[in-house]
Amino acid sequence: MSSIPSASEIDDEAADWAARVDARGLDVEHDPELQAWLEGDPRRAGALLRAQAAISFLDRGRALASVSPSVEAVVAERPNRRTLIAGGGGGVAAALVGGLGLWSMRPQRLDTRLGEIRRVPLADGSLVAINTRTALEVAMKPKSRQVVLKEGEAWFQVAKDAERPFVVAAGSVRVRAVGTAFSVRRDEAVGAGVDVMVTEGVVEAWIEGDEGSRRRVSAGSRIVLAGTVSPTVAESPSQIERSLAWRNGEIALDGESLEQAARLFNRYNARQIVIEDPELARERFVGLFQTNAPESFAAAVAATLGAVITDDPHAIRISRAQAS
Repeated sequence: MSSIPSASEIDDEAADWAARVDARGLDVEHDPELQAWLEGDPRRAGALLRAQAAISFLDRGRALASVSPSVEAVVAERPNRRTLIAGGGGGVAAALVGGLGLWSMRPQRLDTRLGEIRRVPLADGSLVAINTRTALEVAMKPKSRQVVLKEGEAWFQVAKDAERPFVVAAGSVRVRAVGTAFSVRRDEAVGAGVDVMVTEGVVEAWIEGDEGSRRRVSAGSRIVLAGTVSPTVAESPSQIERSLAWRNGEIALDGESLEQAARLFNRYNARQIVIEDPELARERFVGLFQTNAPESFAAAVAATLGAVITDDPHAIRISRAQAS
C-alpha cells in the first residue's frame, strides 16, 4: 500500500517541476506528465505555485545583476531552490510584498468539473475550497491579492496581510477582506445575485459603482447582492454551516423540500434526481448525505416517505407509491 507523501516531499517534487518548467519551457496547462502529477494530490498545485514564485524571485535578482543562466545551470540549481522553498518560503513571500517591487505573479486559473471539490493553498498562505463546476483566477500582486470568480462557489480562508487586501470580484460584486474566512457563490440558484457568507472575521461587500450597497458582514451572517434589490445582512450561522457542508463533501438537509434537495444533489452528479409528483416534491426532509451519493438520499426518502424509486443510467426518479 502506497504511503501519503508529506508536505516536504511534495515541496521537493514541486521544486523539481518548477525548475523544469523554468528551464525547458514546459506548458503547465498541457504537459500530460505534469498534469498527471498535479491531479495526484490537491496540495501539489499550491506547492508548484510557491516553487514558481521562489524561482521567479531568484531570476529577478539575477536580472538586476545582469546574470543569464544556462538551461543546465537552472536545472543544476534545483537543490538550492528546494531549500529556499522548503525553509525560507515565508521570507521570500515577505520580500516580494515588502517593497522590493520586483515581481508580479501571473493569474492562476483554478477550476472544477461536475462533482469535483478541491482545496488549494495559495501562494500568500491563504486557502481556497472550490465547489463543483467553479472557475476562478487568482492574482497575487505587491499591493493586493485579487480573485475573479467567473462562476460557481468558493470558500476562502484568508491569511492576514494588512498591506495587501484580499478582494474577490464576482461580476459587479466586490468582497474585501484582510484576514478572515468567507464564501462567495455565483450561479443560477442565486439568480443575478451573488451570495456571500462569512464564517470568520468581517468582510466588506458592495456592488461596483453603487456606494449605497456597501455593507459590512460579520461571522455568522450572509448577504445577497443583486443590482435590483437593496442588500440586507442576515444572521444565520446554523444555515451557513449547513450551506457550506460541501467543503467536507456533504449535503446537510434540515427541513428543505425534496425539490430543493434534488437541486442540491443535481449540482454534483451527472445522474439527476427527478421528483415525479409535485405534492411529494413539497415534502420536507432532514439528513446528512455525501454529495456523490444520490442513491443513498433516494433510498432514505423511500424508507421514510414510502416513495417508489425507479432509476436508469441518466436519472433517479422518485414518485408516490400507487394506491393498491
